[in-house]
Amino acid sequence: MSGNIQLLSDSLAAAKSEGRSALIAYLPAGFPTVDGGIEAIKAALDGGADVVEVGLPHSDPVLDGPVIQTADDIALRGGVKIADVMRTVREAHRATGKPVLVMTYWNPIDRYGVERFTAELAEAGGAGCILPDLPVQESALWREHAEKHGLATVFVVAPSSKDERLADITAAGSGFVYAASLMGVTGTRATVSSQAENLVERTRATGTGLPVCVGLGVSNATQAAEVARFADGVIVGSAFVKAMLDAPDDAAGVEAVRALAGDLAKGVRRQA
Repeated sequence: MSGNIQLLSDSLAAAKSEGRSALIAYLPAGFPTVDGGIEAIKAALDGGADVVEVGLPHSDPVLDGPVIQTADDIALRGGVKIADVMRTVREAHRATGKPVLVMTYWNPIDRYGVERFTAELAEAGGAGCILPDLPVQESALWREHAEKHGLATVFVVAPSSKDERLADITAAGSGFVYAASLMGVTGTRATVSSQAENLVERTRATGTGLPVCVGLGVSNATQAAEVARFADGVIVGSAFVKAMLDAPDDAAGVEAVRALAGDLAKGVRRQA
């Protein structure tokens, strides 16, 4: 069975045709429970997100700040497994028809088996993977299986990435390019990094035809509108997780996610 890389590309192109950025939401699988996480992810998509990234909880999440680390810890203590991640992808995609990616570090895939992981993700209706710690020069095996199964390979670029490195990354990736707006870990911030727009310009200067989507630090509609001026997609993670953590119960958390998605969706359409 083939994965949904084309659905991802079509969704990003549709947003562009409407003269706006796409809204990409992130929530980890298994948080606060597997069932609760599925409901939260569906709420983000129903609320206005165009695409969702399902996080595969990891015990040593080097890119993630304290908010997402807290959620990952809750999920891991709850016993979340890769099978639960696949179920989350399947149910979120089936319920909404929207593209669903997995964001994961390389070690869990390596241990699970690349062929097994890609085949199962495609069967679940997944659109691809974001792999923040997989070096491009070591990615051939992954890319071979991802391409075979119709899955996007999304690499992360950072302000520290040299132009030559950016060219290598954009040439090897598919789906979109994840531009980390600043050096550091994920988390909500009072302002969006001034480095973000320059990184998007430098990434596009490689000649890539891939959309460039910006993450790290966006937490409200005003910031989403600011990033939407220059990025093809606005990625929001910690703000969604915080909405769940701050809610008095799981049902309230799901509604808080839905409301935040709606607010952010207005932001990407405003383009302040």
